[in-house]
Amino acid sequence: MALKVVELFAGVGGFRIGLEGYPKNDNSPYKVVWSNQWEPSTKIQHASLVYENRFGKNNHSGIDIGKVETIEIPDHDLLVGGFPCQDYSVATTLKKSGGLIGKKGVLWWQIHRIIEEKDSKKPKYLIFENVDRLVNSPATQRGRDFAMILSSLNQLGYAVEWKIINAADYGLPQRRRRIYIIGYHNSTAIYQKIKSLKYKEDWITKEGVHINAFPSRCKNNNIIIESIADDLVEVSNNFNKGKKLSPFQNTGIMIDGKFWTCKMESSYSGKSMTIEDILVPLEEVQSEYLINDDSLDKWKYLKGSKKEQRHNKAKDFYYNYAEGSMVFPDDIKKPSRTIITGEGGSSPSRFKHVVQQNGILRRLTPVELERLNMFPDNHTQLNGITDTKRAFFMGNALVVGIVEKIGKELFKNIQNG
Repeated sequence: MALKVVELFAGVGGFRIGLEGYPKNDNSPYKVVWSNQWEPSTKIQHASLVYENRFGKNNHSGIDIGKVETIEIPDHDLLVGGFPCQDYSVATTLKKSGGLIGKKGVLWWQIHRIIEEKDSKKPKYLIFENVDRLVNSPATQRGRDFAMILSSLNQLGYAVEWKIINAADYGLPQRRRRIYIIGYHNSTAIYQKIKSLKYKEDWITKEGVHINAFPSRCKNNNIIIESIADDLVEVSNNFNKGKKLSPFQNTGIMIDGKFWTCKMESSYSGKSMTIEDILVPLEEVQSEYLINDDSLDKWKYLKGSKKEQRHNKAKDFYYNYAEGSMVFPDDIKKPSRTIITGEGGSSPSRFKHVVQQNGILRRLTPVELERLNMFPDNHTQLNGITDTKRAFFMGNALVVGIVEKIGKELFKNIQNG
């Protein structure tokens, strides 16, 4: 029997491919029954169009999730999504409705709303993805934003494990660090198993989903144990106030308002993919991706070290600017750097990838960017979608192989009860 999945903030379908496979694997225990993708800053919903092109329009929503009533979302077993990194503080509680007033447009509270309004039919499991800095933000109150998420999930009845994963540490072709958050509702056997552990840290060091999907060891065996208030306004206003460092390390478990966390390092010893493994033959690369002699000096300047005086025209003052050099071209014998949303376009850039193939310098093609995130070749190809936009999609996407590993290990735990 398949586990029903709802995919929020779906992008071009990274979670769906990681869980279902593409083309869909008939043996997959997961089935996406509803999805939503909406980008507030664009009139044409390009990512949603790509999603519909690959998976069909049935049960896909391309409108603002804030305008979707929970009753329109099918009941499901697993809720997934790569929600935006924002300021998760709350302004106040709304006593007459029992709801929350957060900053306008903060999409975490839409996830909260949907789970809460599902009432007795809350999803049993959750998988969320975000940038790794979530555990340290904001700079003025380190760790508060992540504490808000943990506290709100605790109120909704979930135990939560998290891990910051660098995909390249586990043999995948891109150095992309993201936090993956897994939730277990208190109605599940996994929740009860965690609750029954004498030493809760055993879940993150021996028994949990992350430790078995991504082999690692606890550095220095230093486990931090702390509590989080169950009053979200209290957390928002006072969590870790006045302290310079976040208490949250890169791995942890939270249950009943208490968390155990430690710094883990990878102990993976298998094969590792590199840029070289994902390159297409040079004869398949269009000329627009080649670095011409006219722009080479600009590329070298932007990639090189600098120590110079610059002028701020808006405020009319001069300042000293310095930055170190970057490897140029990128070493194809290693995993790539993190793909960013500005990877596309022919203009020289400090952060775009440049490789040397058969003595020729060139940028990466859309297919190669897809491969770095482990998407199928030409997944984002669609009439009306530019190569620059395709690169933007990959800058926003997750590494499919990470989701695949989490999905397989989660299902093992569900089966074992």
